[in-house]
Amino acid sequence: MHNFVHLHVHTYYSILDGQASIKRLVDKAVANGMRGMAVTDHGNMMGIKEFFNYCKKKNKELKDQGKPEFKPILGCEMYVARRTKEDKVKEKGDQGGYHLIVLAKNYHGYKNLIKLVSRSWVDGFYMRPRTDRADLEKYHEDLIVCSACIAGEVPAKILRGDMAGAEEAIQWYKNIFGDDYYLELQRHEVKDPTIRANRETFPLQQKANAELIKLADKYGIKLICTNDCHFVDEENAEAHDRLLCLSTNKDLDDPNRLLYSKQEWFKTQEEMNEVFADIPEALENTCAVLDKVEQYDIDHGPIMPFFPIPEDFGTEEEYRKKFTEEQLFEEFTRDENGNEIMSREEGEAKIKKLGGYDKIYRIKFEADYLAKLAYEGANKLYGTPLSEEVEERIKFELHIMKTMGFPGYFLIVQDFINSARDQLGVMVGPGRGSAAGSVVAYCLGITKIDPIKYDLLFERFLNPDRISLPDIDTDFDDDGRGKVLDWVTEKYGADKVAHIITYGTMATKLAIKDVARVEKLPLDESNRLCKAIPDKLPDGMKMNLTNAIKCVKELRDAEASPDPKLHETIEYAKMLEGNVRNTGIHACGTIICRDPISDWVPVSTADDKETGNKLLCTQYEGSVIEETGLIKMDFLGLKTLSILKEAVENIKLTTGKTIDLDNIPIDDPQTYQLYSEGRTIGTFQFESAGMQKYLRELHPTVFEDLIAMNALYRPGPMDYIPQFIERKKDPTKIQYDIPCMEKYLKDTYGITVYQEQVMLLSRQLAGFTRGQSDTLRKAMGKKLIEKMNHLEGLFYEGGQKNGHDVKVLKKIWEDWKKFASYAFNKSHATCYSWVAYQTAYLKAHYPAEYMAANMSRNVTNITEITKLMDECKAIGIETLGPDINESRRKFSVNNKGAIRFGLAAIKGMGSNAAEAIINERENNGTYTNIFDFVQRVNLSACNRKCLESLVLSGGLDSFGIKRENYFGINNKGEVFLDTLIRYGQLYQQEISQAKNSLFGDENAVEIATPAIPENEHWSNIEMLNRERDLVGIYLSAHPLDEYEIILNNLCNTHCAELEDKKLLSSKQKITFGGIVTDVKSKFTKNGKPCGFITLEDFQGSGELALFGEEWGKWKGILDIGCTVMVKAQFVQKYRDSQYKELKITDIQYLQTVKDNQIDKFTIVCNSEKIDTQITSDLLSLLNKYPGKTELYFSINDNESSRPFTMLSKKCKININKELINFIKHEEALDYILN
Repeated sequence: MHNFVHLHVHTYYSILDGQASIKRLVDKAVANGMRGMAVTDHGNMMGIKEFFNYCKKKNKELKDQGKPEFKPILGCEMYVARRTKEDKVKEKGDQGGYHLIVLAKNYHGYKNLIKLVSRSWVDGFYMRPRTDRADLEKYHEDLIVCSACIAGEVPAKILRGDMAGAEEAIQWYKNIFGDDYYLELQRHEVKDPTIRANRETFPLQQKANAELIKLADKYGIKLICTNDCHFVDEENAEAHDRLLCLSTNKDLDDPNRLLYSKQEWFKTQEEMNEVFADIPEALENTCAVLDKVEQYDIDHGPIMPFFPIPEDFGTEEEYRKKFTEEQLFEEFTRDENGNEIMSREEGEAKIKKLGGYDKIYRIKFEADYLAKLAYEGANKLYGTPLSEEVEERIKFELHIMKTMGFPGYFLIVQDFINSARDQLGVMVGPGRGSAAGSVVAYCLGITKIDPIKYDLLFERFLNPDRISLPDIDTDFDDDGRGKVLDWVTEKYGADKVAHIITYGTMATKLAIKDVARVEKLPLDESNRLCKAIPDKLPDGMKMNLTNAIKCVKELRDAEASPDPKLHETIEYAKMLEGNVRNTGIHACGTIICRDPISDWVPVSTADDKETGNKLLCTQYEGSVIEETGLIKMDFLGLKTLSILKEAVENIKLTTGKTIDLDNIPIDDPQTYQLYSEGRTIGTFQFESAGMQKYLRELHPTVFEDLIAMNALYRPGPMDYIPQFIERKKDPTKIQYDIPCMEKYLKDTYGITVYQEQVMLLSRQLAGFTRGQSDTLRKAMGKKLIEKMNHLEGLFYEGGQKNGHDVKVLKKIWEDWKKFASYAFNKSHATCYSWVAYQTAYLKAHYPAEYMAANMSRNVTNITEITKLMDECKAIGIETLGPDINESRRKFSVNNKGAIRFGLAAIKGMGSNAAEAIINERENNGTYTNIFDFVQRVNLSACNRKCLESLVLSGGLDSFGIKRENYFGINNKGEVFLDTLIRYGQLYQQEISQAKNSLFGDENAVEIATPAIPENEHWSNIEMLNRERDLVGIYLSAHPLDEYEIILNNLCNTHCAELEDKKLLSSKQKITFGGIVTDVKSKFTKNGKPCGFITLEDFQGSGELALFGEEWGKWKGILDIGCTVMVKAQFVQKYRDSQYKELKITDIQYLQTVKDNQIDKFTIVCNSEKIDTQITSDLLSLLNKYPGKTELYFSINDNESSRPFTMLSKKCKININKELINFIKHEEALDYILN
């Protein structure tokens, strides 16, 4: 047998074309005795880092077993443009490209491959990433190329009969690549007559092969054989076939769909020897290629971007003259106080790790400039002279930053953060994560929290023992994040800034859905299988389909089903699960590099959803990108910052005050009163019902209480909250194991809440170093037993040296072990508690302005808007619809303190129209009537569509014209809206002419205003639905207002709860009601009718799915706009099955329910609180709404133990919202239904 290795292999990074996981490929190759293999995905290198890392891991195992290492060959199957990569004319075939296998021989070749692939995306993308001959020639060094499959240039020209073209291509490649150019043979013969496969390819391959063998001999070029692998084992062929159906959006039974030969599995050496027994040199030459390839490392130390330092500070050249290498050696290998801490040999190793003295000069230069900025900031924040504590901390931190080689990183971060605040008008968060533990970061303006004040630790963020790079995550307001990224890209260069790619994979349920669609499995069956999969598997089992089948009977039954569609869905979903399905870009991760990023890693492009522009992104994903040396920074958009920014703008508009949120008082009584009352809806971090309950019990009085609650309110630590509250209320219950521990536990009433407390106490009690204390944090948090055992001994030893009882030390250690895995990062808790405090401060002092800003940022979220409006109602703030004379662009506050809907938030308006209306109003006064409005407003910006939107949304109601009359028709058959527009245009035209006339007087322009026609009256529901279409919510009223009493008293389920059927099934019988807002009528794949109905109530909306006869029975009552009550129950769908389905038992109109199911209405009166005025107002309301419901009065008298109830014989009523609201707002009254 001849040795062989695979040189043409596609993994699942050949997206929706390859079905092979890298792990399975490598494992199979190693098990078969292959000495290496290549990965050559289509047009990309996305899998190369995973391939490299797995081979590295595998080689460690092989070394331990005394076996030879396995060699990874890093490559790509590229597309070569038929003309040049700049040519992009569809009719000339530029969308395609010849295939070419490109392999890297060594690190230099890898760099050239990166360039080729990156440029094919950035410059050559046209339907697919394309390179061309010019780039191949430019970057040819240390690359091996192979002619590829029959889609390669040489075989394709052979098959077209263009032998001259084929020979020209061979000569060109031979001239450029010399002996590193190979001609590739493939044989995909389908021998099984029973399978559906591509049988046309093999004859073409044989035809091309015959000529390729001749040409190889003629031009002295070596042959190789490959199998163009797309899946691992032969039995994966059918799963791969279904993947192709997904890729091409075809059904499995489509007679015209794409087919492969199903021979493209990762064949063993034995199988390849059988296929190419007649051409043994083609087998042996694959190993010759492998031998040409060197083992090399693609990882790299940190590649710090260069920060441009102002020339007036000095230059790097001056530093090279000023300092000797020996001076730098001493500075970088000693501690911050100049003490020797390592040997000469260790020092030299450190210098080398930092990049040698050439890089050290740059680091020193940047470090000194960083120190200058840090001390300038410190003097402003702490005053002069600096305290010993501050001076020592800054000195230590700067030294660590310098000797780890990171000053440039901090300079760049402070640069874009301060520029965001000062130049771009972007609101920046106070910090997040462990970076808030740095005093230098605080002095530079990177963070806004004083670490010394709150005992936040730098070494939690950065210390010499940490392996990972510094990672400063920064929050910006949503609108500003893009501005900052644009600024960074412009400053550092578009080719040096990139986003990070993400990969979407086929998760368990998605794999089932995908295969089911291809198999044409009925939708309800597919949904049933997916719903049978639990969110978590028992006993900590990993979630995958194989394990889910073990745990779920429905899945086992499907796998064993005689129905081929059902069992094939399960069979092939198992094989496709985990396959890469699509790519995206990381929500916040951004790379900034000192060189073009394509010098280090391959890049591709993605579309920016907001701007439509092309974004540069890495082809290696975030979890491995830092191993290549690239520095990742997270630019996050935080909606809360947008709310704060807008609230400050609202306050400025309504009060004239400018609020500086960085300097609001930290001890504000009104803010703590808000927290103590649990009035936190709409604020950051503290608004959940559970948190409100604990806040009301705690009564926080200091900021430290909020930090602790933020850290404790999570699964695990939450158990400590009652103890925390109890100790705050009763200080006598606070205990310290050792009195000196009070220093660090005082703020949390003796309870260890934060990781930082463990670190500080380990230093205080046992003399741990900074590095040791951080190692302790990590060891406890990640349960690293060996490290913990080692540190435990050190803790007892150091504690006893400091005079502490070993028994007490053991108790402390055991307490830490219990809690440390839950202990929270105090730096992060402090930063986010400060943002939360800012929101609470604004809500406490400027509730209307704050809530208006909150609504502006949630305008598309009906559930959130409804919640915020209910909160406004609870705190006495009215929420009003849009108004032409009061609304601003967004939600705003009028002069009566009510919140107005924003004009730009009305659908169909847009910012330009809103600005035109507001600018004219501010410049020339309010609009007096509709005719004054169209005479004055810019009708180019505010066109007919805008005017219609204003009418339907209620924005013109203040003019006193009914909405429907704007659509009335005059005696000429014209719609009044059109007449208005023409009138306004004519009036403005006359004014313009009068201004330009020698004798004109614009005040003399007189044009008769058109008459307002009457139109057919709109029902309340019709008017409200039109309003809702424009503003997204019901504002002036709600169509369910009249039925609120039914929904609140006769229903046990909200519409939004329909989304979680599994949770809902525990109720067995459910009743819910609402208004039908959407109906979709469809047919299932097996021809049954079905309907999907969206129902909405006051809390939100949910979808109801009805199939077959059930849909036929109820669809007549479920029209859009209908208000209905639905009764349903969960029934077992299959015998011995846990799966339950929802069955409708009854649907009635809400008006019918109101007429027939409300028998009596009892008003409960407290005789001691009711007075004459309440009685009079109540009687007026009862007389105002006569109806069919019997009325009772129940009188509560504190002197008698039982109330007495009376029937009103004369009065029967119609229960309505006005009556219910009156009763709710009177403390003396209550009501009972039925």
